[in-house]
Amino acid sequence: MRVLIAEQDHVEYQCLLQVAAPQLELVTGEGAALAEQAASCPIWLGEPDRFADLLRAGHKPAWLQSTWAGITPLLADDLPRDYLLTRAVGVFGQIMAEYVLCHMLAHERELVARQQAQREQRWDGRLPGSLAGRRVLIVGTGEIGAAVARFLQPFNVVLSGVASTARSLAPFSEVAALGELPRLVAQADYVVNLLPNTPATRDIYDAALLARFQPSAVLINAGRGTAVVDEDLVAALASGQLAAAVIDVCREEPLPAGHPFWAARNLTLTGHSAAPTLPHLLVELFLANLQCYRAGAELQGLVDFARGY
Repeated sequence: MRVLIAEQDHVEYQCLLQVAAPQLELVTGEGAALAEQAASCPIWLGEPDRFADLLRAGHKPAWLQSTWAGITPLLADDLPRDYLLTRAVGVFGQIMAEYVLCHMLAHERELVARQQAQREQRWDGRLPGSLAGRRVLIVGTGEIGAAVARFLQPFNVVLSGVASTARSLAPFSEVAALGELPRLVAQADYVVNLLPNTPATRDIYDAALLARFQPSAVLINAGRGTAVVDEDLVAALASGQLAAAVIDVCREEPLPAGHPFWAARNLTLTGHSAAPTLPHLLVELFLANLQCYRAGAELQGLVDFARGY
């Protein structure tokens, strides 16, 4: 069975698959060479943006396994949808939790201010805060959001969540519908956005919602850049409507020179590094899905094109 790999780390994927599944015929390349091979490969593995061009050129797989959790480039109106598309699931929970926890602890311990004090040779003896008792709102309680919540639980935080519809879900004390977001952000010390990019989730962090934040609250956006109205966030930080923001994802990446985020007050940019794909975990997912594909069973992370995820 021929598998087309289109990945920045394609060499590592090839090495891992050659060991784990030597019966597979692995094909890779760049540009025109990749397009030449696409027609003879029923299975594609790789990054959505690389495959969007192939689909636009008239090529199409039977099944495409994305190495990203997000599959936005493949949802363009001019691209076909009559094939199986699976996104990366079950591989980002811990690394996303590490990212969120890193920035929450850095805020409580005021690491940026202490580094500045060190540069100024000024002793900073302020007492730090603690996560114990902090109210954490996770907006997007899917597979990644639920994993983040489980990792945060031992720190004695109070966990609430927002999903498309209200539901009961451990370890959250409450998971409310998206319409309840204004009520819940007003109660939160940390708001962690992990929502996918859909029409319902675009521009939700606008001036009206940011005005509901506590002045001591922190927004962490590791979901999609389209969820935040950039100018409104910069203005809210400048006026002290919230204490800080950590932005991993932006509407335009790389962020262009002159964008207001570069100089925004108390805003930290992390360059879409929150939860990189770990090839060995993705290969495990791909091989498990390959077994299901051959057996005609349901695939993990199967995308519903109508919902967009």
